[in-house]
Amino acid sequence: MTAIEKQLLDRILVLDGAMGTMIQRYPLEEEDFRGERFASHAFSLKGNNDLLNITRPDIIFEIHKEYLAAGADIIETNTFSGTTIAQADYHLEDAVYDINFQGAKLARDAADLFTDKPRFVAGAIGPTNRTASISPDVNNPGYRAVSFDELKNAYKEQIEALMDGGVDVLLIETVFDTLNAKAALFAANEVFEHRNIALPIMISGTITDRSGRTLSGQTPEAFLISLQHIKLLSIGLNCALGSELMEPYLAVLSDKSPFAVSAHPNAGLPNAFGEYDETAEIMAQKVDSFFKKGLVNIIGGCCGTTPEHIAKIAELANHYSPRKFIHGTNS
Repeated sequence: MTAIEKQLLDRILVLDGAMGTMIQRYPLEEEDFRGERFASHAFSLKGNNDLLNITRPDIIFEIHKEYLAAGADIIETNTFSGTTIAQADYHLEDAVYDINFQGAKLARDAADLFTDKPRFVAGAIGPTNRTASISPDVNNPGYRAVSFDELKNAYKEQIEALMDGGVDVLLIETVFDTLNAKAALFAANEVFEHRNIALPIMISGTITDRSGRTLSGQTPEAFLISLQHIKLLSIGLNCALGSELMEPYLAVLSDKSPFAVSAHPNAGLPNAFGEYDETAEIMAQKVDSFFKKGLVNIIGGCCGTTPEHIAKIAELANHYSPRKFIHGTNS
């Protein structure tokens, strides 16, 4: 049993909050994203937050420390778009290994500064900006912008670098297409077999709207059934919805999942300006319902959340027992 599995049996673990929201607090310009290494890059790099692992590591390190100080047990690497597929938008496929390795190392170094309780680093693996199940061309439903093998190879490169950088867990998150997630799982297993070591894996899907389905059309139960042949550390939901709207779908996973269940909702829904208005106090009150109903083992925040949100949630989580689940099963 790994250290994080032991912790999950005893308490609710707290995941960190949004990285992008925190980065937006800094007045960053194109030069910050370029640094010295990419000063002569031919394409604009502003907005490529993962690149800051290389060009402004001081900012990413500070954000990690803020979340750890707020009480996060698990911090995510700043590698959500750390695949060759996603980085192709910036023509930075060659930088992918360093983006992930440095991202993992920054989080590892920050976590190791906090010795009051076990702290864990989750290698954040985003869904990429392509879908393996749906055609982007309405006139050609059979067309796919990416193949399973292309996804698998991209994820494999990312996972190798994250493991080299020292992550404890892999977090395949914001899953809108389960086939993409399966490619990531396939890649992880190939890396594990090659290295003769396996890390715990967290999966977190996204219910895209009030229809209660992922973008590729699955209900939460179908999402779980599609993935439960793999032994997972946890399965859960993140992004798209705030706590209130997420709760009924989370309840389905909690009722059916043999694994730990995670949730990191947004700070409500975005307003007309794309900003999130839900304060730390309001979000904590809503998340309290998850605890009272015994729905979760891991709780954190997604878009719009900050260390202030995580501190309030962590304080609440200490007063509740974790959801019971069947440890070690993959049935």
